[in-house]
Amino acid sequence: MKLAALFTGGKDSTYAIYLAKNAGHEITGLITLKSKNDYSYMFHTPAIELTELQAETMNLPISFSETEGEKEKELVDLENAIKKAQDVFEFEGIITGALFSEYQSSRIQTIADKLGLKVVNPLWHKNQEDEMQELLDNEFEIMFTAVAAYGLDKSWLNKIIVQEDLNKLKELKDKIGSNVAGEGGEFESLVINCPLFSKKLVLEETEIVEEDENTARLIIKKAMLE
Repeated sequence: MKLAALFTGGKDSTYAIYLAKNAGHEITGLITLKSKNDYSYMFHTPAIELTELQAETMNLPISFSETEGEKEKELVDLENAIKKAQDVFEFEGIITGALFSEYQSSRIQTIADKLGLKVVNPLWHKNQEDEMQELLDNEFEIMFTAVAAYGLDKSWLNKIIVQEDLNKLKELKDKIGSNVAGEGGEFESLVINCPLFSKKLVLEETEIVEEDENTARLIIKKAMLE
């Protein structure tokens, strides 16, 4: 099928595109919503502006829309964003990077049904440790752009996640029951490089803002492709 991807620039939405493409689907474009609410129920917010560079390195058109990020009202914004994208590029269905969020998945399905679109969820109910390991095995270079959980701190930001880091996340899960893939909001991610990219995303100027010892955010002031 010709598919458009709901794209945040993070590991899940990018890996979902990778898996859908490997399954034989044609990716025709990206749909990105910029939420004004940092704690949106539906939409990833850290470093969302970098999706434009990621789209460029994937040679895909991208359709941007904005939302206030108000619970439930943002679903109207999502529907409008998908309709807007239909005027830019052709697609028969949409890809999501949903893992376990019934809230996200059910609402996206409802909107897609209304618009006569299929939904492709390549990561749905995938084991979180398996997903993280597959990302490393498939040479996805990811960074955390925000952390908000016991056992994590600002030292996790602005660095490429490697096997040793994944092992630590597994240990943390065994210790306190956290989510290895960040499904509980433990962290947000950004894909710096992967097999879909023709050029690597380089962060030229960054700042780390720390709220407390377990909560911090990476502010990316300047980035480029090289």
